[in-house]
Amino acid sequence: MRRTGWLCTTAAICLLMVGNAAAAPTAQMKEALVAGGFTHAQGSDSGNLNLDLSLGYYLTPGWQVGFRQALNYNFIDDHRDDWRATTAPFLNYNYAVTDIIVPYVGGFLGLTWNDRDASGTIGPQAGIKFFVHDAAFLNLGYRYEIFFNNFKAVDNSSDDGFHVFNIGIGLTWGGSGTRKP
Repeated sequence: MRRTGWLCTTAAICLLMVGNAAAAPTAQMKEALVAGGFTHAQGSDSGNLNLDLSLGYYLTPGWQVGFRQALNYNFIDDHRDDWRATTAPFLNYNYAVTDIIVPYVGGFLGLTWNDRDASGTIGPQAGIKFFVHDAAFLNLGYRYEIFFNNFKAVDNSSDDGFHVFNIGIGLTWGGSGTRKP
């Protein structure tokens, strides 16, 4: 709980330091995002690390298509460590609440694989971007990964998915139209 409070405080300070960011997305803008998260169970030697790299393209100021490559690595005490990579295209809709606060919702469909197995993955995702500069933002993201071997099994697998939370930094460039000064 202390970490969540620290994160919220840090995000608030960053937002207060920005006085004139005017960064709401425009059509044809490109975006790169690097994000990650880490968990460690209290009193154990087990933990989890997730890293994401995504590239996106804004079709309009709201609609964004993109591609994400993610790695999830589980550190397991006294057992073989386990890893899983996810390769997934996504579609998001961005709501420009203000020029610096841009929440989004969307979904993805892709492939999850490791050195032993591969399966499909599908799910919803959501988050919020806090622009701290005209071309840079902090991202708080969430997605729910449902794994399946065929589309008929998606509904049966929906309760066995993974919740993925991460924090990242992103950059935007290009685009058509003008942003507010």
